[in-house]
Amino acid sequence: MAPTQTAPNPEIRIEVNHLDHWFGKAETAKQVLSDINLTVHAGEIVILTGPSGSGKTTLLTMLGGLRAAQSGSLQVLGEELLNADNTSLTRLRRQAGFIFQAHNLLPYLTAQENVRFGLEVSHEWLGRGKAAMDKCSAAMLGEVGLAERLSYYPEKLSGGQKQRVAIARALAPKPSLLLADEPTAALDKTSGRDVVDLFRRLADQHGAAIVMVTHDNKILDIADRIVNLEAGQLVGN
Repeated sequence: MAPTQTAPNPEIRIEVNHLDHWFGKAETAKQVLSDINLTVHAGEIVILTGPSGSGKTTLLTMLGGLRAAQSGSLQVLGEELLNADNTSLTRLRRQAGFIFQAHNLLPYLTAQENVRFGLEVSHEWLGRGKAAMDKCSAAMLGEVGLAERLSYYPEKLSGGQKQRVAIARALAPKPSLLLADEPTAALDKTSGRDVVDLFRRLADQHGAAIVMVTHDNKILDIADRIVNLEAGQLVGN
């Protein structure tokens, strides 16, 4: 008789078991993550802290399916990412929101068009019309204080404004998973607090799981849990 398959628990958005990762191959390989074990539930905000070079960004990119898993188990939104094919990885990325230190805005699109682009590639917004996407994009830019900058191109925006556009792009689809790398680094204290309050709302109202890397001590209170990475190993979980 074949073994009974256990259905994924929808309340567990991320489940990592004994995850290892190396850069390089053979004699030059350097282990950057070692025996990572981490579970993140729906509606939970987890902050990753740790010194530069400890593996935080590497882990974040792996959780989003942007870097291949090499060893262990990495299940995100019900998908096992170890040996996952491109179809599975694409399906995951369409359900996730990403905020990285580089704004990654498309220079030939306005602020509103950049946010709409995030909706166009979202799993939940596939097939919806341009008018609905434009309305959502404008509303989200208003939430981050850029209601008067909808038609501005990135070159006309300050560093902090570009970061807020990137945040709006990630939040607009109301993703099931949000991964953020130093999202408040370019923001002043008030803007930073406004942004993490939006994160809290996304988690509480839409059940998103949020994993955020930050060195900003002023926003640590937003976390349900803080875990520390030291030399590629999690301390506190």
